[in-house]
Amino acid sequence: MHKDTSPRLGKSTRRGLFTGLASAAAIVAAAGGLVAAASLAPQPVGSRVLPAALAAVPAGSSVGVCPGPARLLEGTEAGTDPQFSPESATARSAVSGAVISAPGGVMPASRLSALGGATAVEIASGGPQASGAAGPQELKAGVIEQQAVDAASVLSADAREGQQASAAALMKYSATDGDLQGSAAANCQQPSNDVWLAGASTTLGRTSVLTLSNASTTPATVSLELYGSKGQIQAPGSRGLLVAPGSTRSIVLAGLAPGEAQLSVHVRSAGGPVAAAIQQSVLRGLTPGGVDFISPGAAPAARQVMTGIDIQDGGSIASLTGQKGYADAGPALQLTVPGQSDAVVEIKLFGRDGQKALPNGGVVTAKAGSVTEVSLAGVPAGHYTVAASSDVSFVAAARVTRGLEENKASDVAWAPAGVRLGSQHVVPVPQGGVRILVFGALEDRASISYSAITADGKIQAASTADIAGGTTTSIDVPEKVGESLVVGYVVSASGDAAYGALLLQQDGREDISSIALMPAASGQEQVPVKLGY
Repeated sequence: MHKDTSPRLGKSTRRGLFTGLASAAAIVAAAGGLVAAASLAPQPVGSRVLPAALAAVPAGSSVGVCPGPARLLEGTEAGTDPQFSPESATARSAVSGAVISAPGGVMPASRLSALGGATAVEIASGGPQASGAAGPQELKAGVIEQQAVDAASVLSADAREGQQASAAALMKYSATDGDLQGSAAANCQQPSNDVWLAGASTTLGRTSVLTLSNASTTPATVSLELYGSKGQIQAPGSRGLLVAPGSTRSIVLAGLAPGEAQLSVHVRSAGGPVAAAIQQSVLRGLTPGGVDFISPGAAPAARQVMTGIDIQDGGSIASLTGQKGYADAGPALQLTVPGQSDAVVEIKLFGRDGQKALPNGGVVTAKAGSVTEVSLAGVPAGHYTVAASSDVSFVAAARVTRGLEENKASDVAWAPAGVRLGSQHVVPVPQGGVRILVFGALEDRASISYSAITADGKIQAASTADIAGGTTTSIDVPEKVGESLVVGYVVSASGDAAYGALLLQQDGREDISSIALMPAASGQEQVPVKLGY
């Protein structure tokens, strides 16, 4: 409400009319002067608009939550909570990882623990802060080498000198018999309150189990948004899912969205952050069609890039996918558009020798609020990088398959959209099988530096790969450097945008896993803080 602040005139006096009018005019003029002066005077502090100050926020601990072993689904309770039977007799699940020291060789306190908190392996107990004295800036590593696990686990490393520790781990599952034979691997991921997972399927013979792990001390209340090929799915029971601290909750997605050939899941958590993964498996009649852990990919954006895409002979793939029940046995790209506008997406496929042609020039329209699948078959066999771009934000993931014969066991893997490579990415490498680093550069040339981490804790001299723009390069990982086993790499990139992945295969088998390289460690951040009341 406006408050009247103008002076009040007193009662009339014996002065003349002219004198009274003149006095009134003077008073009004004085009042106007007071108003003008007030507008120019400094305002009270509480009403000022102050620029937001930047406050330093210390780097937090590095935390990576590893999924538990793949389990065979035995039954469900109320359509969502699963019951599991033991995995096959040959199943093995192990965590591999590495933690990098600060310059000077001092290791941050770090450990691999059960989700509930019990320490399984102490990697390093930490040490005194660096003195800052001049000297060799040697780096070394603490390693986790094939640590057997039977449940979800957590790699944690304390921050040091204002910097988050450089650390990463992955969990690898493998089996040579049973319905879940094949290989599946997943990064141990930083918990989050908002993640996207693409590549699930709930049609006949396909099983998708979402696992939510809460490594914090705060309860998490999770809500799921589900997207299928015909639009967003409104599923009772997808909201308000409680995940207690130090626990994992499993949800059978067929109980929420049955009969979906393409399914993407948006996981949002209130309270504690969660790590989310989908155990995806295929069974074609009595023939195992593979197992994988679907990991979160990049958030919705106008460009998504996936590398580590292994494609087999195009003619053989076409023959196989034409058989009943084998439509999803070939490589494909899935695009999820969460917004209300269709996305016209341009897809580019980069191989060793440059860009490969796709049908219709690689341009497709992805419908709003739904999942669109695009086949990547028909190109020469090899390793590829897929870059998709649009003027509308979308989520993407690529399906990688292995196996070309009907009625014989095959395998499947999902490559999520990755992050642009920067400095000092830690890449764990599990033992056994064929291990391949795959790097892709987009428009212009990029340079990749990669240093092997060996089991004795040494970081070996760096090698360099110079990658031409619009190409993909593959580097075989040796079993040893000198007399020590290779357990990981430290990877850095410069030049144009480059992306990386680790491909895992097995000699004599059709096993396949594709793991995108994790983001590098972050340092101390500055966040804007607005003052006022």
